Amino acid sequence: MHSALHNRPANLIGGTWEPIPGTGLRSVNPAHPAKTIFEGRPDLSAVDRAIAAASAARSPWGRWPLEKRVGVLRAFAKLCTSRQQAIAELISDETGKVMWDARQEAGLLAAKVDITLDDSPTGAMRRVTPFEVSVSASRRGSAWFRPHGVMAVVGPYNFPMHLPNGHIVPALAMGNTIVFKPSDKAPACGQMLAELLQEALIDQGAPAGVMNLVQGGVEIASAVVKHTGVDGILFTGSWPVGRKILEANLDHPSRIVALEMGGNNPAVVMDDADLVQALTECVRCAFISTGQRCTCTRRIIVHRAIAGTFIPAVCKAASTLIVGDPRADHPVFMGPIISEAARRAVLDFQTGLQRAGAEILVPSTEINTPSGGWYLSPGVARVERFHNGANVSGPGCQEFDAGCDIEVFGPLVRVSVVDSLDEAIHQANATNYGLASAIFTRSGENIERFLAESRAGCINVNCGTAGASSKL
Repeated sequence: MHSALHNRPANLIGGTWEPIPGTGLRSVNPAHPAKTIFEGRPDLSAVDRAIAAASAARSPWGRWPLEKRVGVLRAFAKLCTSRQQAIAELISDETGKVMWDARQEAGLLAAKVDITLDDSPTGAMRRVTPFEVSVSASRRGSAWFRPHGVMAVVGPYNFPMHLPNGHIVPALAMGNTIVFKPSDKAPACGQMLAELLQEALIDQGAPAGVMNLVQGGVEIASAVVKHTGVDGILFTGSWPVGRKILEANLDHPSRIVALEMGGNNPAVVMDDADLVQALTECVRCAFISTGQRCTCTRRIIVHRAIAGTFIPAVCKAASTLIVGDPRADHPVFMGPIISEAARRAVLDFQTGLQRAGAEILVPSTEINTPSGGWYLSPGVARVERFHNGANVSGPGCQEFDAGCDIEVFGPLVRVSVVDSLDEAIHQANATNYGLASAIFTRSGENIERFLAESRAGCINVNCGTAGASSKL
């Protein structure tokens, strides 16, 4: 058991920790794969019991005054702040995230409470404040907000605590109850998040069953998102999994289904950009967290007038980033990737690019260490142009195109060259994801056009794609 956890591997159901001794679910340290972080045996029957517990708690928790629910979240925030270092150590050990990056994630847990409870004019609570309007001379209309019910939260491994927390905190604030299924690659992080929340709930005298945790892999996740007792599904992960969730819920129109499913994010660098700023941001956002952020820059689109200077600079910076042990005393920018399968996927994609005609400017390669960690170096590939053909059969097929719209979740970025802003915007929009984008330019006209025409939810100006404020 990792020292950050207070319980051995377990599910949390109706306020009781139920140990899950055995095998079937195991996470290891990506930097030291021989070190087990978490091991237990998934229990499919726990899904029914967890959802039943959340359903039983739905009414009493929903009737709690808002100020009492706020008290729970404030207590949770204090626990997160006091245990921030332990949280960071667990995140680093289970995901391979370097310590400065893990500390940043740990700090976001308490911050999310402040952001959620902000009642300033632009604060989140203003969006759920009751109001009235005059409908006619004899009628008034009222709008108010109430809990939706049992929310199933299915978490990812890349931000194993911050992203589920981003769903859970607002849901609890509004009186919903939770069934949380963490990533099977980061179950210990999921358990620690549940421990912190449960401790705060107990401290404030909340009903049993408000927070429930069910550990497991695909079978458990499938049972949770298909369960008739669930009123909402809050998911962060890949598009193939998100698609299955959508398909499983087509016949449940009253169910909230909120999905965030990756990105193939472009950064446009125009000929009038501050090249040092653009270089720093493009390289940072392509390779931060070993390229395992949904908002990482996957595609860099460079104006031809500066391509001869900018692209070699990207390659030089990528090839000199420090890759090493997440717990190293010296500065390390990038740790290992989450698994051997994930490393192989990046290298296979690079091979597919090369076969399809891409120029590998900086090859991503395995980095062998005595610990056997799953390290690889940053890679840069130049392609002719980008398009939004999915090529779902993958890089091994004969029809694979180097400019296709596939998200590779690792430290490999593709670069193309364009002659105009029109062409840059066209290629930037050549994706079916539409998560994040960026433009680097000094021109107000260029900025105005990009803000209007970039088909992305998070648009950045002279700032990289990786990292969107939770206040938005």
